[in-house]
Amino acid sequence: MNQATVLLEDEVRELVRRRGLDPARDTAGVRALVADALADYDSRSVAGLVPPVVDPEQTAKDVLDGVAGLGPLQRFLDDPTIEEVWINEPGKVFIARAGRAELTTTILTETQVHELVERMLRISGRRLDLSSPFVDASLATGKRVHVGIPDITRRSWAVNIRKYIARATRVSDLVTLGSFTTKAAAFLDAAVVSGINVLVSGATQAGNPATG
Repeated sequence: MNQATVLLEDEVRELVRRRGLDPARDTAGVRALVADALADYDSRSVAGLVPPVVDPEQTAKDVLDGVAGLGPLQRFLDDPTIEEVWINEPGKVFIARAGRAELTTTILTETQVHELVERMLRISGRRLDLSSPFVDASLATGKRVHVGIPDITRRSWAVNIRKYIARATRVSDLVTLGSFTTKAAAFLDAAVVSGINVLVSGATQAGNPATG
């Protein structure tokens, strides 16, 4: 993160604190503050008081992500092609796209990981400590978060975020995607209408529904 972005994020955080905004629930309000802060910052940069902003649009997004989102992870959560994000250790952030795992270039510190987890769990009201070293919670957006800390994990905090991307909302969509034959779809429809129990199974990231 460049110096201009760091300075702007600090200024916006202070404005949020002064105005008593809840970044998690008032994204629009934070976005307005970012726009105002960026305009003021540009005026000061022209006068040579602060480092210039090279890319105003990207800087505004980075600041908004840092204050109201999940910082370096937010771009992965905004990407509709990414199904899952997980952190095995601060220096290893993975994503799953089309069922395939990819190691990203994102490198976090342990402090950043802890702060991101705290932000994710704040709304859910769930706790994470030595007496409760594993937590399963939902974000406000519906994404599921799983976090484990030592001694459940070997050394670092482990974080997993599942996005549950919906590519099909009807049985007919599964036929179109090639997941079902027409006959299989007709059978499933009949089974549901008849009230027959249906067992759905599959590998991780296969899209089988989660139980809760």
